Amino acid sequence: MSDTPDNAVRTYIAEHRDAFLGDLAEWLRIPSVSAQPEHDKDVRRSAEWLAAKLTETGFPTAEVWEVQPSAPGAAQGAPAVFAEWPSADPDAPTVLVYGHHDVQPAAREDGWDTDPFEPVVRGGRMYARGAADDKGQVFFHTLGVRAHLAATGRTSPAVNLKLLVEGEEESGSPHFRALVEQRRDRLAADAVIVSDTGMWSETTPTVCTGMRGLADCEIALYGPDQDIHSGSFGGAVPNPATVAARIVAALHDDDERVAVPGFYDGVRELTATERELLAELPFDESEWLRTARSYGTLGEAGHTTLERIWTRPTAEVNGIGGGYQGPGGKTIIPSSALLKLSFRLVAGQDPDRIEEAVRDWVAARIPAGIRHEITFGAATRPCLTPLDHPALQALAGSMSRAFDGQKIRFTREGGSGPAADLQDVLGAPVLFLGVSVPSDGWHAPNEKIELDLLLKGVETAAYLWGDLAGALH
Repeated sequence: MSDTPDNAVRTYIAEHRDAFLGDLAEWLRIPSVSAQPEHDKDVRRSAEWLAAKLTETGFPTAEVWEVQPSAPGAAQGAPAVFAEWPSADPDAPTVLVYGHHDVQPAAREDGWDTDPFEPVVRGGRMYARGAADDKGQVFFHTLGVRAHLAATGRTSPAVNLKLLVEGEEESGSPHFRALVEQRRDRLAADAVIVSDTGMWSETTPTVCTGMRGLADCEIALYGPDQDIHSGSFGGAVPNPATVAARIVAALHDDDERVAVPGFYDGVRELTATERELLAELPFDESEWLRTARSYGTLGEAGHTTLERIWTRPTAEVNGIGGGYQGPGGKTIIPSSALLKLSFRLVAGQDPDRIEEAVRDWVAARIPAGIRHEITFGAATRPCLTPLDHPALQALAGSMSRAFDGQKIRFTREGGSGPAADLQDVLGAPVLFLGVSVPSDGWHAPNEKIELDLLLKGVETAAYLWGDLAGALH
């Protein structure tokens, strides 16, 4: 534990709370929707606003980084923000904070009670698009570092502190890995803090330890050059829709394990301790099913629901189609069929090897007379930080102090994001610090952030730099 005094941190946060929330509201008024070209200028304005505010916070370096096109003739990416505050301590470790300043589309007619880009505070919550995802969780670092300095009497952080805040995460981060590779030297760090995640609930503070990766593909199957009569040709020529159905039927075995040979190569089984920690979480499966609007669970045998969605690789059929889809019957053999598959990956799996294995597996199931094309999208690598890593333990300790000594439990994320690119390119452990809760409604109408939890994020950040300085020495 660092020597940052808790009372001094809390006093400083209380004294600066209103100004902090006012600044956040000003930022939230900028509709930085990266997915909509009409908001390109707003995304840039958001980046410029943040860079100016980081300079005001005290960062000696705060820059708007242009993101180069991914290919000749392609559009330029949305601007990112980089900031850096070196520590006066010559042997201080370096920590990079990641977040994003772009937001999802939002309009009053989507079901919002108020204008999504005019923040409203009521009932201890701030409602606005981006309040939780991700402007609020990026912005708590500004007050957090100032509280860290005020409480310790330092003139610079206990770590060399860097921030990278991208502008197109909500558009799939298409340029992010290239940006990290191009700027590798400027972004070099001993640890990465991702503040684009959440906690289990208001009463159960948690730290995420990893995210799954993702690979997806589209399989086009071609048979006859046109739809043909099933009475004249059925039973004598191959049917691409039948082949599609057989591929889907063969994707899993009777235990719901993915049947692609080599798919599980490198997957590390959970330890007894990891399984016990997951079991400690107050998981209500019936309530979870209600939120999913589903009526039962199904998955890999021998694993709980949480283990399946967080720690195990999966294969899903995202779409299947081919042949006649209109009313009534049409007795044809269709000329083509289409499959869309996605694979969630866990630590130890290599997306390139998964792609190769799936290609080989599909090719082996294509009969004579059927031509196929398989196209993979850009893959996302999985990331995982071991529970005993000193940086993770320091983060959990900082959060526990902010939450009055509560035990911090550990989760994982079933989804995927750009965090793995940071881990892969920079070779640094990735830690997740977020204080959003499921009811905050990311991507939904009436997105909000709980103000008490937002300030807990500020407080955690205030302790974290001293705690990490000790852990990473």
